[in-house]
Amino acid sequence: MPDLRIQQPHDDAALRDWQHVHNTIIPTHLLSLDEIRERARRHHLEVAYLGDVLMGCSTVRPPEDSTRTATVIARVLPAHRRQGYGEQLYARGLERARELGAEVIETVVLGSNEDGLRFAEKHGFVETERYLLPGDTIPWIDLRLV
Repeated sequence: MPDLRIQQPHDDAALRDWQHVHNTIIPTHLLSLDEIRERARRHHLEVAYLGDVLMGCSTVRPPEDSTRTATVIARVLPAHRRQGYGEQLYARGLERARELGAEVIETVVLGSNEDGLRFAEKHGFVETERYLLPGDTIPWIDLRLV
């Protein structure tokens, strides 16, 4: 089995890989390469490969000063789910959030992503809010680690 390789995207090719995973899993909120470049300046992004095969990505939104709350999001393409890769992405994201000073960890899942919601709940997250963004028909679900 190929080794899992997780790295920060340092060039456009890797940013496009991150974009592909994000836009596949979040088809209601497609991001352009420019939007991802901007996110990479504010957030800690990683992209994951099995050997040379793209399998996932993650985002850590650093903690906000007043609440010490960070957001950790792990995304795994459907063909690679239920094999432990999400666990590894999530663990890295959680570790990074805590290194950045997070005391509270949250995540957000698109309501149609049943696998993502099950993963979050299995890992101790509980729903705190469900909402629609303007123009959306599928709700976003905010969850907090308890």
